[in-house]
Amino acid sequence: MIRTLLAGFLAACLSLPPLAAQEAPWRHGAALLGEPKYRPGFKHFDYVNPDAPKGGLVRLGAQGTFDSFNIVVAGVKGAPEQGLGLLYDTLTTSSFDEPSAAYGLLAESFSYPEDYSSVSFRLRPEAKWHDGQPVTADDVIFSFEAFKANSPTYAFYYANVTKAEKTGEREVKFTFNQTGNRELPQIMGQLIVLPKHWWEGTAPDGRRRDVTQTTLEPPLGSGPYRLKSFEAGRNATYERVKDYWGVNLNVNVGQNNIDEIRYEYYRDATVLLEAFKADRIDFRTENSARNWATGYDFPARQEGRVVLEEFPYRATGIMQAFVLNLRRDKFKDERVRRAFNLAFPFEELNKTVFYGLYERVGSYFHGLELASSGLPEGEELEILESLRDKIPPEVFTTPYQNPVNDTPENIRKNLREADRLLREAGWEVKSGRRVNASGEPLSVELLSSSPNDERVFLPYKAVLERLGIIVSVRTVDDVQFTNRTRSFDFDITSTVWPQSLSPGNEQREFWGSQAARREGSRNLAGIADPGVDALIDRIIYAKDRDELVAATKALDRVLLAHNYVVPQWTSLKQRTARWDRYSHPQTMPRYAGAAFPTVWWYDEEKAAKTGAPR
Repeated sequence: MIRTLLAGFLAACLSLPPLAAQEAPWRHGAALLGEPKYRPGFKHFDYVNPDAPKGGLVRLGAQGTFDSFNIVVAGVKGAPEQGLGLLYDTLTTSSFDEPSAAYGLLAESFSYPEDYSSVSFRLRPEAKWHDGQPVTADDVIFSFEAFKANSPTYAFYYANVTKAEKTGEREVKFTFNQTGNRELPQIMGQLIVLPKHWWEGTAPDGRRRDVTQTTLEPPLGSGPYRLKSFEAGRNATYERVKDYWGVNLNVNVGQNNIDEIRYEYYRDATVLLEAFKADRIDFRTENSARNWATGYDFPARQEGRVVLEEFPYRATGIMQAFVLNLRRDKFKDERVRRAFNLAFPFEELNKTVFYGLYERVGSYFHGLELASSGLPEGEELEILESLRDKIPPEVFTTPYQNPVNDTPENIRKNLREADRLLREAGWEVKSGRRVNASGEPLSVELLSSSPNDERVFLPYKAVLERLGIIVSVRTVDDVQFTNRTRSFDFDITSTVWPQSLSPGNEQREFWGSQAARREGSRNLAGIADPGVDALIDRIIYAKDRDELVAATKALDRVLLAHNYVVPQWTSLKQRTARWDRYSHPQTMPRYAGAAFPTVWWYDEEKAAKTGAPR
């Protein structure tokens, strides 16, 4: 009897289709790990005011300029991407109060098999472009192909997509070249969808449009805003689309409340601040500690018409650092790289330049639960043990610490240690200059695109010169800086790698060996290490949250042990200043900082007291 039942059970199992071929359920939303917070049929996100009034104007400032409205073309000078993002909808959108979840936007639902070998999206029948034409599966495929062909970043991001095909009147399917990569369905949901019929049509001047070229023709979108007017390189105004097809979607309720959003472009950060004080800008995030400490002491703030408010960063980690280009022979030795960290005078800079408002970055995931600390244990230790022959042995014995230069004694101690490491690496001091066995001096160029960086670069230069290193500081314009960093033509520069609570495929772009060889990648340091690559894969293919956290901590620990960068500084708060004309929900989204202006609204009562924007 038991044998008969067992035979029947095995026969039934063998008759089932393969896992990837089984019909996958259509979903309203999904989380990378676990279940999404919001269930089918939810009314709106918890953090919005569903009754927020619509109306008003907000003026935002941007530093730089622009010469194109084509969001596809990579490397467009100053492309106003913040504003352009208002024009287009994506297949899915995220919520701001859970780490990594996606809900349908252009797509009413999406589906993927348990092995994550593909993802399908079913478009909403009511989704429309601003000219009234429906958003189609052909638009989705056209957009995917345009971004992949013309943007090095997207080409890398979509590298695992082998096929995009129309599988129904309103359905499109993306097939992947690997299984188990849980993030790929969400990556494809983030696709910015462009209107194929518009880009393949003719402009008013009779010219055929070309998605591979820059253009100042106002683009056609499907999102909550359209481009109303602009002055090339100076400003761009976006107006809320009154008959926006998605205004009543649960993922949009209580959002996009401002009637007009205007971006004003300024070449200089000082002028941008003065424009805010002159009431030409309504809201700004203040990234300068000096400005935050001293720049807002003016009558409007004293009268209460300008409000300063800090919002915590809970979902964004960061590695901000001096990047040492490992493609240069002089930085290949880890001891040399550590010496540059030992010389960095953070504590003095924090006191004299940053008004004590910053903390030293001590992790590639600084500010998140993903940051490593102490010695590895539990699942993290197991992961590291499996790679013991590929990673630095000190990850098992020595917690990473940045040097502390807070006293004259510590400064002297750290400089002596830096000198020792440089000598061990073959760089002796002769006639006051640090040279190698061939007599070649150790010289570096600190590359920047902002004169403002000199207040940090020059004190760092002075300390490095005490070690006999020849240092020059070079400030170039934005275009030259972009070209040089894209082609990895630098010794040392400064950059930021943002991190989320659910890291994944972007880690390959940041630290992966393939990205190190590809011009234009985010792997500025040139990291090409098998241990790092293996840990990135452990993150991408993690089966649950515990494994993801353990693998990320392991990656962090290994990156730190290699001393690839000189960590800089950060604040875990978004410092904002605004003219008091706007209100936000009582419960703010946990993982979006200020979320301005997305969930805010123009407050007529406040504006009457403060004065309306001009």
